[in-house]
Amino acid sequence: MRTTLKRGLGRASANGNGRAVLPPGALTPITRYRQPEPGRRGPLRLVGRVVLWLAAVVSMVAIGLLGGAYLFFHQSLAATHPHSQDVKQAAPYLNDVPPPSHAAIALVLGYDHRASDAKGTPSRSDTVMLLRADPETKSISMLSFPRDLVVDVYCPPTATPVARDRINSAYARCGAKGTLQTVKKLTGLPVNYLITVDFHGFKEVVNTLHGVWVDVDRRYFNDNSGLGPGFTYARINLKPGYQRMTGGAALDYVRYRHTDSDLYRVARQQLFLQALKARFQSTIAWTPTSFLTVAKLVKRISTNVEIAPAVDFPTLLSYAKFAHSLPGGHFFQAKIGGLTGYSELNTDPSNIDSAVKDFASPDVQAPKVATAVALGKKIKTATPKPEATSVTVLNGNGVVGSASTASYELGQRGYKIVTPPSGATGNAPRQDYFQTTIYYNPAKAGSQAAAKALEKLFAPAVSQKLAPIVKPLSNGSMLTVVVGRTYHGQISPAPEQTVPKREPPNVAYEPSASEELVRDAQKQVPYKLELPAVLERSSGPDPELPLRVYAIEGQHRAVRLTYRTGGREYWGIEMTDWDGAPVLSDPNTTQWIGGRKYSLYYHGAHLHMVVLRAGKVSFWVVNTLLDSLSNETMIAIAKGLRPL
Repeated sequence: MRTTLKRGLGRASANGNGRAVLPPGALTPITRYRQPEPGRRGPLRLVGRVVLWLAAVVSMVAIGLLGGAYLFFHQSLAATHPHSQDVKQAAPYLNDVPPPSHAAIALVLGYDHRASDAKGTPSRSDTVMLLRADPETKSISMLSFPRDLVVDVYCPPTATPVARDRINSAYARCGAKGTLQTVKKLTGLPVNYLITVDFHGFKEVVNTLHGVWVDVDRRYFNDNSGLGPGFTYARINLKPGYQRMTGGAALDYVRYRHTDSDLYRVARQQLFLQALKARFQSTIAWTPTSFLTVAKLVKRISTNVEIAPAVDFPTLLSYAKFAHSLPGGHFFQAKIGGLTGYSELNTDPSNIDSAVKDFASPDVQAPKVATAVALGKKIKTATPKPEATSVTVLNGNGVVGSASTASYELGQRGYKIVTPPSGATGNAPRQDYFQTTIYYNPAKAGSQAAAKALEKLFAPAVSQKLAPIVKPLSNGSMLTVVVGRTYHGQISPAPEQTVPKREPPNVAYEPSASEELVRDAQKQVPYKLELPAVLERSSGPDPELPLRVYAIEGQHRAVRLTYRTGGREYWGIEMTDWDGAPVLSDPNTTQWIGGRKYSLYYHGAHLHMVVLRAGKVSFWVVNTLLDSLSNETMIAIAKGLRPL
């Protein structure tokens, strides 16, 4: 093959005459490029690559773990959804769940079916309790019903009472729906959630938390020996003092009642629930290290608890975080007073109404006010008087005339009534309000406190910040009341003075009653004890077990003095060198009295515990289960502690 290319010359290298042409820059010096020889990588560069690789692996593992955790929690949470026929039948009688920023109420039913029960015998409802979580006031309140409380029993769909019987009979008659409807009729409160708990699961939850710290007021013992056939009281063996209870002992404690009434059992249950909440706070730190405990806890709950309506994981997590971050002293116990009887308990309806008001409108300022009264200090209140409170009333229940009637009644109580703006119908934007809602205008000083005062008149009612949709109808008033279906044409009587009256402490100077006990205990502990020189006037050392010297968890020495009142109630004095005891966290207030510093712990307006500290040693004065010792008496006993 012939070619026009000459050796050594490419087609692009020749001009039209066939002469070679040098490429541009050929006469300039040429720098030869060499591929750099592979050298050793710097140590930092190598570490960086390893770190990036590890980060990638950790990220993949973390994503896998999070995915697995989500699936686990999702599956476990699904197990708490209504699955029994009993809870499914009760669900339609629940009220709608409010938005996250509003208070929600749950009915908790603790039930049991013992091995000794005949097959087919219905389970017994041993615990009937309402819980209310209020994000606005950052509070949780409890209202327990003694199972022997005689009430009108309802069994839906029947709208009229089916019997006048003990409240726990509602569960035996027609299951959870019976108890739910009975409680709603008794209190007039909406109930948004139903939670049923098997007592077997109660023990598992307590054991998962590795026990719960409880202050036991006295000696509890029963082994059934010598009682004869037919006597099957639950076994129990507890000594007084602050101690960690595991599942079995905890269940014995909250169910015990055979030497006292159901009233004391309710008090023990509420006390234990507070301790359980404290244990939850101290155990769950919302860190990866607590994940395993949380997982176990969720598993135990999922197999023994049903919740209606079904709760998704974000909602459950929000409630858990709310309870975990609750401020000290914001856990309230409402109690039904005036109870009489033993196997059957009765009380005037006004006592139930009063307990419902305390439950639905917990007074977060009660401990502060009670302390001022007990110490004889002047009380400062931020609640405006009725004549300084302007109110607009709107109809939100669809009943003609409701708003007008409520306006008239408030005017009779001295409130300044403001009519809706010109052209307004007097109706709220919607007519499906169940509870009466009091909207407060935050631009008006004292409006939130004034709204809380009105809650008691319209109870059950809720208060919240003025909503934009309601604001145009408020006509500039401090409060805007939207009456709901719970308003039946009459507001409650003016509440009794909530400020407790100061009374002289009911005490006597009796150091000799305890001196021998304390001297005996002093030989067994390495720190200096204090002698109770002042006692409640009717009290003396408990004849059964007045003194207990013991070790807490084998590390801390403790002394417990137990006293019995003339009314056969028990209070005590605990002395210990465990300064980190969970019960000592979050006092309501700390006061200097007579040159010594005391921490005060309240149940509502009732002083439950006074603590004096001396270095790492603390001395506690603990009230009775029913908080029967007055606030002044409790403080006087604490002030009467003197070095031995």
